[in-house]
Amino acid sequence: MTSELPPEQLIEQVTTALDELATQLAQLPDEAFAKPSSLPGWSTAQLVAHLHSLAQAARRQFENAGAAHLPPMYDGGQVGRIEAINMVALLRPEKLRELVAESLAQLRVVLAGCEAKWEQPVGYRPAAQVADMVYAVWREMLIHATDLDEFVRPAASWPQEFSDHLLRALAARVRAEDRVVVQPHGRQRQVLGSGQRSWVLEGTDYDLAAWFAGRPVSGVVRATKAADSAEFPTLLPWPSDTLMQR
Repeated sequence: MTSELPPEQLIEQVTTALDELATQLAQLPDEAFAKPSSLPGWSTAQLVAHLHSLAQAARRQFENAGAAHLPPMYDGGQVGRIEAINMVALLRPEKLRELVAESLAQLRVVLAGCEAKWEQPVGYRPAAQVADMVYAVWREMLIHATDLDEFVRPAASWPQEFSDHLLRALAARVRAEDRVVVQPHGRQRQVLGSGQRSWVLEGTDYDLAAWFAGRPVSGVVRATKAADSAEFPTLLPWPSDTLMQR
């Protein structure tokens, strides 16, 4: 698996993800907003509101990088975040579509200047830098594009570099007692975790990344243990309060 991308390459990848998501949201029909998304417990309107909120929050982090007093990711913490999402989700589809288009466009502009601030601290997570925030935006935009419509934007549409990154980042979901050897088809294997109980997971790079992210796989992911077919390992919850590996 490759290591983290150079700043200019990552910014280019994230910019592309923002542009693709903006196009997808512009084409989202009004009737879809009230329907459940594929993210459990979330309507499509709530998911779109979350993307708007995330874009605003990330822009604030980038604009205030290196400040003496770093702003929190969300005003009011996670409670404030959910309250804001639920309020924005009540807007009419045309207004919500307009809001998220504007917030994504503003984030895109600020993102272009992030390379000069790459190692400056932000308030996203303890010890986080601008680079960590850029990776977080990449994860949010690509994964939630799949949540909006897994047929229009399946995991198979994820860039290989993103699947590689997601496997590194989500190694935090492997339990302490487990060791998971990830074997993408035709590519170098990667060992996640260092426990005594060992599994081998085989599949395409994007299906393996999707499985770790709890998203649908388009092909087959096969689990083996001691050379026999096995149940899949149980993963820890999404590490939403910790700094993920780049």
